Formats: sequence, structure tokens, C-alpha cells
Amino acid sequence: MTRRVVEAIQEACPPQLFVIADGPRSGRPDEKRRCRETRSVVEDIRCESLVHRNYADENLGLRQRVVSGLNWVFDHVDRAIILEDDCMPDRSFFSFCEELLDRYADHSHVMSISGDNFQPRPRSEYSYYFSRYMHCWGWATWRSAWRHYDVDMESWPEVREGPWIEQLFASDRAASYWRSVFDRVYQREVDSWAYVWQYSIWMNGGVNILPEKNLVSNIGHGEEATHTRDAGWYTSRSISTLKQPLEHPPCIVRHADADDYTQRWLYDQTTIRKIMSRTYQYLRNVLPN
Repeated sequence: MTRRVVEAIQEACPPQLFVIADGPRSGRPDEKRRCRETRSVVEDIRCESLVHRNYADENLGLRQRVVSGLNWVFDHVDRAIILEDDCMPDRSFFSFCEELLDRYADHSHVMSISGDNFQPRPRSEYSYYFSRYMHCWGWATWRSAWRHYDVDMESWPEVREGPWIEQLFASDRAASYWRSVFDRVYQREVDSWAYVWQYSIWMNGGVNILPEKNLVSNIGHGEEATHTRDAGWYTSRSISTLKQPLEHPPCIVRHADADDYTQRWLYDQTTIRKIMSRTYQYLRNVLPN
């Protein structure tokens, strides 16, 4: 998977490439070898990128490694396009992020740009729309936004019992869902940097940019995955090319209908969603590719 993603990055040939790697977990001697093999994939980048490497000797865990790695990146640059090693991008993902990083650099409430689209139908006549949700399978942001990252969610105990969550959503179900998620992340029961980033964006009144077409596919689901062990309808979505030049919406307004769909079908643990996911997994197993 890493090799496939690196090949896609090489085609884009960014001027600078920052490589972040976690270390092997203790008690798993096979991981030292596997870490070496994976790192070897990025040792021979065949393009003119200036390559910077930040390798951990020991396992830091998902949240700490991603956050410490991105802190290191933003010590050197003021913006970055970010891909984990199982996120396969379309070539247009890079130009999409690059153009919007320039366009919205001075809009402090626009805090991230994602390459993911999980919508069932077109939502906009433009190339992208604005959302409350940050999707992390291929994304971009600025140093100025990342500085709001609240790694320990220090403000959560104070805002948890207030009306803040309810004011974000139109339904009690959604508010209850996110309160439960943030409780588990705050208690370190869930090792996630992305939920903390979503929390930090909402705490700062931020919005996110999502493309009208899906530009990145997560190819890393399976038994060895950290979180996406069961393939759902939202994993391995096919990728499309977003045509240039981009068509920009005239104002920064969140797409409420698209966000309502995302909450219902991507996050809410409803019976029908569980049935859909299990049906999808079954069909993937029995139908030919």
C-alpha cells in the first residue's frame, strides 16, 4: 500500500516531501522488519523533491505520532498536503489542494481541505462545497489552523455539560453521538488524532472544504488496520478526476443537506446503517471483483 501511494506522490513530484513514520511496537519482533521494509519504499524517491524524514525509534501510537509529525512539518512550512500510507489519491487531488491552500490562506475559519466525498449525488454546481465535517483520508491545512489543535482536549470537561454540542446539531441523536465520541477520545480509550482535530475545528468555529467528486480512496481496510478493519460502503470508494479550472462557490456557507446526510449515514449508529454495512461486506466477499 505504501508503495502505491508513494508512486502517486512521485507523479505529482511536490517541491518538498516530509515523511513521518512510527516505530515498531514492543513485544512484536516482526514489526522491526516490517518497519524497515516500509521505510525502504521511501528511501529512493525518483523525483526532484527535497525529502525530509522523521522516523520514530519506538512506537508512539497513532495520535502522538501523527500530531508530533505534523508539528514538525509546520516548524518548516506554513501549509501542507497530508496523505497517510493507505490513502490513494487521484492526480487532481494535489492541484485541488494547492489551489485552495492559496485561495483560502487568509480565511481563518476555513481550517481544512479534504479529498473525500461520501455523498450519494452531486451537491453543488461548483467544484467543492463547505462542510462542518473534516475527512482525513487525504487532506490539507495551514500552520495557522493547525496551531489550534488541542491535543489533550483540555477544554472538553468545561464545555461537555454546556449547550455547545446541542447548538452544533439539529438532532439530539447527533449531539449524543459526538459527546460519546469525545468522552472516549478524551479518556484515551480511542487512539485517534482525527477526532481531536475535528473537535479543535468545531471549538474554533471552523469549516472544511470537501470536493464535489471523491479524489482519495482508503485502500487500508482489513485485519491489520487500526480502525477500518471492516470494509464499509465508505471505504475503497472509486476516485475521480476533478476538472480544471476549479469552479469556486461565491460565498463560504456550509451545505446543510450534505452535512445531514453525512451525520446520518457515516456517523449515526442506526440499525439501517449497520444492515447496509454488513450487506456491503457480504457482497464484497461473494461477488467477483
